[in-house]
Amino acid sequence: MITEQKLPESALLIFLDVYSLKNKNNLDNPYKEFFTLVQSAGLEVIGSIMGKQNLPSTSAFINSGKILEIKSLVKELKPDLVIINHALSASQARNLEKIFKVRVIDKTELILDIFAARASSHIGKLQVELAQLNHLSTRLIRGWTHLERQKGGIGLRGPGETQLETDRRLIGQRIKTLKSKLNKAYKQRQINTYARKKGRSKIVSLVGYTNAGKTSLFNLLTNSDQHAADQLFATLDSVTRKNHDPKLGSILFSDTVGFISDLPTELIASFKATLDELLSADLLLHVIDIADEDYKEKECEVNKILKSIGIKEIPILRVMNKCDMKEIENPSLNNASDICWISVKDQTGIVELRRSIDGILSGGIYEGWISIESRLGKVRSDLYNMGCIKEEKSSSNGTILAFVNIGQDQLNRLLDNEGVSIESNDKIELN
Repeated sequence: MITEQKLPESALLIFLDVYSLKNKNNLDNPYKEFFTLVQSAGLEVIGSIMGKQNLPSTSAFINSGKILEIKSLVKELKPDLVIINHALSASQARNLEKIFKVRVIDKTELILDIFAARASSHIGKLQVELAQLNHLSTRLIRGWTHLERQKGGIGLRGPGETQLETDRRLIGQRIKTLKSKLNKAYKQRQINTYARKKGRSKIVSLVGYTNAGKTSLFNLLTNSDQHAADQLFATLDSVTRKNHDPKLGSILFSDTVGFISDLPTELIASFKATLDELLSADLLLHVIDIADEDYKEKECEVNKILKSIGIKEIPILRVMNKCDMKEIENPSLNNASDICWISVKDQTGIVELRRSIDGILSGGIYEGWISIESRLGKVRSDLYNMGCIKEEKSSSNGTILAFVNIGQDQLNRLLDNEGVSIESNDKIELN
């Protein structure tokens, strides 16, 4: 049986440069991001109109002259959707739909639709539904004015409630249920985080702008096969995996949802449980696509979001990805302690990145000789499993002498064992 393949919806893009809504961190090429966002939703772009205006119109956001131009193009192209690169109020969207005689959505609804299509985990689906309902609750204004008040039966006569009031109540109840479920899931995650901390595992979270290469780097560091694609919001669900390099010790890497400029407030509120996980991290890897012409503005946007969720004291290592695609402007920055230049594609700079991660988490690296009494076989075995022992010899009294490369905090814990001590080179007596 041959099934008919559903064609993608066609979209007409309206890109407006509104001077009053600009901020100092505006992207140099915001249309490119808007266009890519629409493509990520699986839509077919059949046309676009650009325009500039000083202020948004109160009734329809778009000025009257531009509306006539858009209306003419809508009539000619007959798109399924008209998408605007700004957030619209309920009345503005409704007025534009009446004028264009076609469905009109804004940037917020577009992002919500992408999130709804990509969410796969239970928590991710709950967070997306909560964001959608929070957005929908602002869109119920006069949505049911064609319905009269409902009539009660005998003993129940009264004013009743309108369909609009019924919908608001039902949405409110569902939002309350979702928040309760998310709080329960969040508490479980807090318990998991506490267990990891208790087990002395370090947590490193990857953050950054969407499509910067976080998941590709995550897969490389953890030997995972999480879905990574050259598209916006390919990753929505937070994933935590153990580091596969024994030299780094017990480290857990966490891949997170990417950020975007002017991230809708509904998403920030709904994904708070996920974003709050960043507060328990020991280190943040801020992955930056250095080949992107707007990387500086996008870096500022991510920093702004991190600041809004209260991240202040956690160390941040800036990871400049895709350096193979762009000549480094200032090579001296390679020596900065908070920057690593890498290419996940070519695996360039990964060794240096691991070394920087180890140095930050361990409070520095100790490289030298230690002595281990022969009865401490498990300590010696653990050091080998971690890849810390570079050379080993036996002393005249049977004590094991090991030349190690180890993090300072791991060394301090090691020295808590009676029978382990630091040895200087000139005091070592070898067989």
